[in-house]
Amino acid sequence: MGQDTVRLYTRQNDKTLLPLEKQGRIINQRAYVEMHFGDIAPLFLESYDWFTETAAKRVPKPEDVQAPIWCSISAENCLKPIDGTVVYVLEVPKEKVIYFDEAKWDYVLNRIYLPKDARDRAAYKEHLKEIGISNGFEFFEGRYKGMYPEEERRIKDSWQRVFEIDSWTIFNVCGNIWEIKEEYVQEIVYPGDDLEGLTY
Repeated sequence: MGQDTVRLYTRQNDKTLLPLEKQGRIINQRAYVEMHFGDIAPLFLESYDWFTETAAKRVPKPEDVQAPIWCSISAENCLKPIDGTVVYVLEVPKEKVIYFDEAKWDYVLNRIYLPKDARDRAAYKEHLKEIGISNGFEFFEGRYKGMYPEEERRIKDSWQRVFEIDSWTIFNVCGNIWEIKEEYVQEIVYPGDDLEGLTY
């Protein structure tokens, strides 16, 4: 592993092997995110669209890419290959990786305020109480939808913290990329292969 690259691991549908072979790259389409989430996709897609737009300001996105590719920073925390999937072991230039905190991502996915710390969490709870709101989940969907544009803005601004990593562990840090290029692929791990046996 070079000083200018990082090792990433990502489980993908084995249908991605074809574009890798034919076009020399794999990219993610919004439709794949939709298929992955099924009926609940409309809710999650707004969060994914926000992530795509915001991440693209940090690491420029190729024009034909509609969503990032989720990657683990360790073999240990990567989803294991099961039927119909493979795991790509990648060596990616550092400047192409968008690091973020997956634990914080849950706040974005649930479209709620992402506090800076315990004190901020308490202050926000107090703020909600002051404006007579008991449930911070309902600003984007539900009874408060469209009624509190300034709260929606406050919540969206707080999501930037997803890119601030307070404690770096293999369990909370993800490294997303916009594409898997053929030259990034070091190994392809198939179902039944030992992913964690990879020592590099």
